[in-house]
Amino acid sequence: MPWLKSAQQGLRDAAASQRLPHSLLLLSAPGLGAEQLANWITALSLCESRATRPCGECASCRLLRAGNHPDFHLVRIEENAQQIKVDQVRELIQALGLKSHRGGYKVGVIEGAEALNANGANAFLKTLEEPTADTVLIMIAKPANRLPATIASRCLRLSLQAPARDVAIEWLRANSTAAHDWGSLLALCGGAPLLALERQAVIDTGFETEMRDSMQQLAQGSVDVSLLAERWVSSDPLLRLEWLENWITQRVRAHLGCADSHQSAEPVGLPAALLKAKIRALFGLLDASREFRRFASTGMNRHLALEALLLGGRAALSNRDH
Repeated sequence: MPWLKSAQQGLRDAAASQRLPHSLLLLSAPGLGAEQLANWITALSLCESRATRPCGECASCRLLRAGNHPDFHLVRIEENAQQIKVDQVRELIQALGLKSHRGGYKVGVIEGAEALNANGANAFLKTLEEPTADTVLIMIAKPANRLPATIASRCLRLSLQAPARDVAIEWLRANSTAAHDWGSLLALCGGAPLLALERQAVIDTGFETEMRDSMQQLAQGSVDVSLLAERWVSSDPLLRLEWLENWITQRVRAHLGCADSHQSAEPVGLPAALLKAKIRALFGLLDASREFRRFASTGMNRHLALEALLLGGRAALSNRDH
């Protein structure tokens, strides 16, 4: 992944001079390869080669590839849970406090670190303040995370950015046998190549046509909002909302005579004088969609929330010229 090479080279140089950071915070939107980078840093830390690291061939690299390395510990949200539990953090801390099985580094990775509950964050803080020797801690979080400042401030931050559009398209063409309009798919995915690769199968099913038809029917009042909400909830609701946000942004920019946005849910600032009724209505729908996605992982009733959003959408879209 060419957009990760700069970060990898910096960490490889740090490892060569025995200056690997004790704690790293990878800030990344989905689909930019944060998990893959964390795996690479883990391999770099645990590799036993005296030459190029990670070598992929030493005993440590083979153990890691097989998922059996005794000095690697991964924490993520358990199935059907909404938070990383304090017991998971305590188990990680206990494992990292032991002597390395292979006499090298120990690595702990926390995926979705913004899901640490308060007790888990407090328990983890002491490990950051008093790190054990030869230990690397890697946390992965979204840019708009809720990590306590006491934790984030003790980590070296690496913020992953979406690659340039031409770089992303070239990578997608090299890593997929399918022929797509990768530019449009990247726009839907906020410029994230891995997300575009993952979602290509969904888009192939006529997703774009279905969504545009839904918007037209919603604007005309010719669709049952409750049935539409039920369809969205049962089939990729978050992808549909990302599409909606990108579509709304393009509509707003079109009203202002701007070029189309290539960034899903791109914020658009407007002078107060330009906030006409149609644009205000579209911004209200955009805010509602973002709010839904923000709380989608909680115990909210998705069907009722989507129905309310679409009812508001019908009012907003009927306010537009077609």
